[in-house]
Order: sequence, then structure tokens, then C-alpha cells
Amino acid sequence: MTNPIYIDQKEILKHYKEPDKHTHKGIQGHALIIGGSYGKIGAVSLSSKACLKTGCGLVSVFIPKCGYTILQTAIPEVMVLTDIQEEIISNITFEITPQAIGIGPGLGQAVETQNALYEFLKRNTIPLVIDADALNIISNNKKLLALVKPKTVITPHPKELERLIGKWDSEEEKMSRTISLSKQYDVIIVMKGAPTRIIDGETVYENTTGNAALATAGTGDVLTGMISSLLAQSYEPVSAAILGVYLHGLTADIALPETGYQSFIASDVIANIGKAFLSLEKQE
Repeated sequence: MTNPIYIDQKEILKHYKEPDKHTHKGIQGHALIIGGSYGKIGAVSLSSKACLKTGCGLVSVFIPKCGYTILQTAIPEVMVLTDIQEEIISNITFEITPQAIGIGPGLGQAVETQNALYEFLKRNTIPLVIDADALNIISNNKKLLALVKPKTVITPHPKELERLIGKWDSEEEKMSRTISLSKQYDVIIVMKGAPTRIIDGETVYENTTGNAALATAGTGDVLTGMISSLLAQSYEPVSAAILGVYLHGLTADIALPETGYQSFIASDVIANIGKAFLSLEKQE
């Protein structure tokens, strides 16, 4: 197995850029989160809020109509675009030009949504993070991977990874298949787990932050928002993945003394992103 590069304090400072004191929202990046379906609008709420809290200047979401009031009420800072359908996404069209897109949280796998994803991937040229149901749709039609632009970030949890690469019998086999997938399609793979690893061709990074508190609903949606935010702020895709994963894990390490493992939830990741950033600035 390839010797991993450990994502620790020393490594992270090679990737982290302090914000310019003279910046404004127009140059802090605009990210778009695409997802949601009836009963799963919360995933987009978590992802878009995490996106804002990770430093992005502007965040928009593209969701089915049923989520409009929910999003506008839950996170007033986020702008909302809606599909023509009430409960699912059926046609991904928008007039804005974001610097990064995160797609998948709460998306569902309706036939119309599958077609919408296909049409979107065919024409998209914007840096992209693919997660959750967007990955599951791709797993069911692997030809879609050929449409994904180079250095797209995909963030599968173990079950989503299995759907992409098939069952494995050992850690070595899992790693070699994941590296093959990364090389074949030139994608960056965030293998969520304990520990989380990031695969960029033959290069493997292993995260050193995080704990079992992160094993709770919605933390993946939060990570997608964080990585999308960093991409929109002009981080290179691999740096966005490395920094996103490190900060995400760090929030759980910071919060653990107050929440314990059991009562930590995805919103606690978001609540602690600021403290995670502050700890980076202390190290410099």
C-alpha cells in the first residue's frame, strides 16, 4: 500500500491561505449547492450553512420548490433557486456563475433526477464536489463517470464507495481499487471513514483529526458544503479536500469535551468551524 502523507498541523499549513484583510464578498467566492427532495431538505440546509461558515462570500442553493420556505427561513444568508417540480429535482438550470458546485445532499434518485444529473454533468465545466445520491446515481450508471471533469472531488462513505468499486476482501484491495478509479477518471476521492483518506492518483493522504462523534446523520452533507466553499475560494481541488477534511474532523475534537460522543450532531460541526479555523491561525 502507498505510504500516506499524514494530514497534520504541519501538512495543513502548506495548504491553508489566510484571508486577505481587504477582501469583499465578491472575491470570497460564490458556491452553489444542488440537492434536496421532499423530506430531505435538511441535507441542503446543513450543506449550505457549512459552506457559508467555511468562508465563502456567497452561497446559493438549487432545490425542489417544497424547500423554498424552509431554506429562506432556516438560513436567511443563503439565496434560493428552485426547480420547476415540487418534490424532486428534474431540470438543473441556473443563470448564476458560481466558482464551485456541490451536488448530491438529499437529492434522491427519482428517474427525472437521474436524467437531470446526466444532462448537468454533460455540460458542466465548473469545479465540482459530488456526494450522496449523486454518487449513488453514478454507481448505477458508471458511464456517467466519463462525463466528470478532471480533478472533480467525490466524497463516498464506505457503502457508496462499495457501490462504485465493488466489494473488497481486504484494506489493500480497497485501496488499490480506489487508486485505480482515481487514476482512470482523474478524480480526487475522499474515502470517508476512520481515518478518512484522500486519494489523488497514486498520492494518498490520511487525516489525523476527528473521532467517533462524527458517526451521525448529516456530517457528510456538512463536509460537502465545506469542500465546496474552499473550492469556490480558489483552493486547488486536492487542497480543498485536505483542508475540508482536516477542519471537519477538528470540529469534533474541539466539541467533544462539551458534547461527548453521543450528543454531538451535524449542526455541532458547523457551530465549531470558526474555532477550527482559529486554531490554524494560532499555529502559524
